[in-house]
Amino acid sequence: MQVTTALGRRIHPDLPPVEYVECATFPVVLQQMDAGGIDLAILDGEATPAGGMGVARQLKDEIFRCPPLLVLTAREQDAWLATWSRADGVSTHPIDPLKLANAVLGLLAPSSAASA
Repeated sequence: MQVTTALGRRIHPDLPPVEYVECATFPVVLQQMDAGGIDLAILDGEATPAGGMGVARQLKDEIFRCPPLLVLTAREQDAWLATWSRADGVSTHPIDPLKLANAVLGLLAPSSAASA
């Protein structure tokens, strides 16, 4: 809920409105990612029992042309773990709407992020 509130429906005027798919369990995440149509996945690095970092690593290993993954961590010092997990981006809790939007924008539209 914090992510959807922080990002809203429109991240950037050059991008289409955001559609969210919320998943509460690891099997549902796998099902949604396998089905395709996901442009970016934001994973909670602190989730249990399947943490976002382990999920990110598994998705990158198992899904051909896996979409970008952003992992939310509890501390900035955990960014190296997100890198280990092969996540494409990282942001921290508590969620800062501006930082999260910039991280998402950088993954969805790298050329737009440079000019934002």
